[in-house]
Amino acid sequence: MGEDQMHKHALTRAGVAAAGAALLVGGLSACGGAGADGAAAGKPAGRAAPKADSPADAVKASYVKTAAAKFARYDMTITGGDGKSDQLTGTKGWYPATTGIDAKGGDGRQVMLGDVIYTNVDKPLQGKSWMKMNLNKDGKPRHRLNDDPAEYLALLLGQQKLTLVGTEQPDGVEAKHYKAGLTGAELLAADESTKVMAEADRQSLHEALKDYSAFEVDLWIGKDGYPVRVDTSRVAGDGTTKISAKFSGYGTAEPVAAPPADQVVDFDDVMKGVGKSLEETDGKLKEADQTLKDAGLGGLDGS
Repeated sequence: MGEDQMHKHALTRAGVAAAGAALLVGGLSACGGAGADGAAAGKPAGRAAPKADSPADAVKASYVKTAAAKFARYDMTITGGDGKSDQLTGTKGWYPATTGIDAKGGDGRQVMLGDVIYTNVDKPLQGKSWMKMNLNKDGKPRHRLNDDPAEYLALLLGQQKLTLVGTEQPDGVEAKHYKAGLTGAELLAADESTKVMAEADRQSLHEALKDYSAFEVDLWIGKDGYPVRVDTSRVAGDGTTKISAKFSGYGTAEPVAAPPADQVVDFDDVMKGVGKSLEETDGKLKEADQTLKDAGLGGLDGS
């Protein structure tokens, strides 16, 4: 019997007690008086220890909360099969998938919205400070992992191999550490038994996961229910990639958005301009070559 039910029953029994002590004793017995262990009638029953959430329940609860947050800051280290690493910081968004990459060194800030990438250029192109490139040329959406915290949780939904390692303090923050090593077939079972995700999001995730034959995940969930760190190692046709990501600022990070349209030039238009410029330059070189030959000085190649 739940605590709320016991509370209601206790109130009911108290009313009955006014009619007679015998009914009071019977009421207390029904709500946990004398038991099989010989506890005396009239003594309050001891509360059972709260049941700890299973790893599957913990991940499900974290997914629901994280999915609603929409955005978070990230600090990510990506190590390819060649051993070379790249570190990125910025903001991740999910449903829909977005990524903002902070400027670093000589690389300008980038924004990725689905299949469209905006790059902040150091020198204006056709008077614009941002260049836009659409990766979707054939009209078919590209399914790729966004490496955001909601996505990491999603691929663990309903996974039987998920285990609790223990409570740890990654980067000084207390969090519960969960771990799973999944095969390609198991990845495609993500959320099939739980059905927490929207159907379109589940299918998109499954399409993105088809590229991987193995996926290892170490996930740390903080006291607030949000992932604070996720380490992954995934195997695909081009080798093994390892990513270590730290997340913060859930729901408070500035949303990832496209730059103002009047500041954007399309990559295709830039390339058309480059092609035209090369043609003009080629024409001028031919004229100069002919001029030199006409003057008896030989062409540009010295002939």
